[in-house]
Amino acid sequence: MNTRRVVITGIGAVTPLGNTFGESWDAALEGRSGLAPVSRFHADGLAWQLAGELRQFDPRIFLSEKESAHFDPFVQYAVAAASMAASDAGVATGEYLSAGGVIIGSSRGGISTLERAVAVLSGAERGAGRGKGRRLSPYLMPATTISAAPSFCSQKIGTRGHCLGISNACASGSNAVGEAFRLIRAGYNGPMLAGGTEAPVCRLCIEGYGSSGALSKGADPSSSRPFARGRDGFVLSEGACILVLEDLGNALKRDARIYAEIIGYGNTVDAYHLTKPDSNGEAGAISAALQDAGISAAAVGYINTHGTSTVLGDAAESRALQQVFASRISAIPASALKSMTGHMLAASGALETAFTAVTLQTGIIPPTINLEERDETCHLNIVTRKADVSCRTAITQSFGFGGVNAVLVLRKFQGS
Repeated sequence: MNTRRVVITGIGAVTPLGNTFGESWDAALEGRSGLAPVSRFHADGLAWQLAGELRQFDPRIFLSEKESAHFDPFVQYAVAAASMAASDAGVATGEYLSAGGVIIGSSRGGISTLERAVAVLSGAERGAGRGKGRRLSPYLMPATTISAAPSFCSQKIGTRGHCLGISNACASGSNAVGEAFRLIRAGYNGPMLAGGTEAPVCRLCIEGYGSSGALSKGADPSSSRPFARGRDGFVLSEGACILVLEDLGNALKRDARIYAEIIGYGNTVDAYHLTKPDSNGEAGAISAALQDAGISAAAVGYINTHGTSTVLGDAAESRALQQVFASRISAIPASALKSMTGHMLAASGALETAFTAVTLQTGIIPPTINLEERDETCHLNIVTRKADVSCRTAITQSFGFGGVNAVLVLRKFQGS
C-alpha cells in the first residue's frame, strides 16, 4: 500500500479564549481563563454555574442572515473554523480544494436547537388551542444532525470529496483528525479539513452532565483544575477547531507553511463501563498510536493531556501514562489546556492537537493554570508556567464516555 507523510498546514478555531486560533493561542500563553458564569440561559438554582462561552462571535462574518437563522451554533462554529483554516493553509479556493474533503466530529450536534424545539412543543401543548400557530422549523432535522457540520462546511468552502460526521463522545474531534490522517496516508490526494465542533451550553447539557457527576460545582474560573487535589469535575464549554491536513508532497509543491507532521493514530475502546474510564484501555490507545508511528515511548518529549479535571478521569489518565512511560513520566513535560478552555467536548481534542502542533513548531508550552495543590497520586510533570521545550515528538490524547479513546502522535517538521 502506498503510504505518504501527512502534515498540518492550516488551523482555524473559535474558542472561549478567542474568536481566532491566534487569539486563543496568545490567551493561553498568558494563562488567561475563558470561563465565566453562564450567560446563555438563566442558571439560577442550578448547582453548576460556570461555562466556557464564545464572546462576541458573529456568524454573519461567515454565513448569511438566513443561514445563521437556520443552523445550530455548532454548525456556525464549524463553518467559521473551517473557513479560517482553509484561508490559513492557502487553499481557500481552486481545484485542489474542490478535490478535498471534510471530517468533523461532534458529541452533541444541534442539541441547543433541539432543546428550543421541545420548549416550543411543550408550550403549544400547555396552550392547547392557543398554540395552533406555533410550528417547528422545516430545517430542524437536517440542520441539527452531526453530519450538518461537515456537509455544510463542504457546501460553503467548496469541497466535493470525502465527507464524514463522527460522533464518538469527547474523542470525536481527535478521531476526525485521525481518520483524515489515515485517509491521506493511504493515498487520498486532496486536502482534508478535520476537527471538532460543539455548542452544548444549554440547560439540558449542563443539568445532564451535572447529574452524571461530571461537572464542577465551583463558582469561579479556577474550578477547572486538572490533576489538582480537590478537583470536582469539568466546566462545560463550546467552540470549534478545524485543521487542514495534506500529503507532504502536495504541501511542498504549494510551498505551504507546515505546523507539524502527524505520524501515528490510535483508536481503542475500554469495553469496560459507560462513564468510568479504564486506564488499561487508555494505555492501549497510547501504545497503539506509538506503534502506528513506528516509535517507542522513549521518543516522546511532550504530552498534551486530556486533563478534564474530573476525579476519576485524571487519575485514570495518570495511571495510563505511567503504564506506558514508566519512570520517565515524571520527567516528560505535560500540560492541560482545559484548565483555561474548560471542556469543549469534541472541539477540545482538535484544539489540543492544534496546540500540540504549534508547541512543536515554536518550542513553547502554554501553562496549565489553577494547579496550586497537585494530586499526589497523579505523577505527571505538569507545566504551570509558560516554558520552552526542545523535542521532536509529542502525543495528544482524548478519552470519552463509553471508554472511547483517541491518541495522535505528532512530530516537529524539519524538512522533507
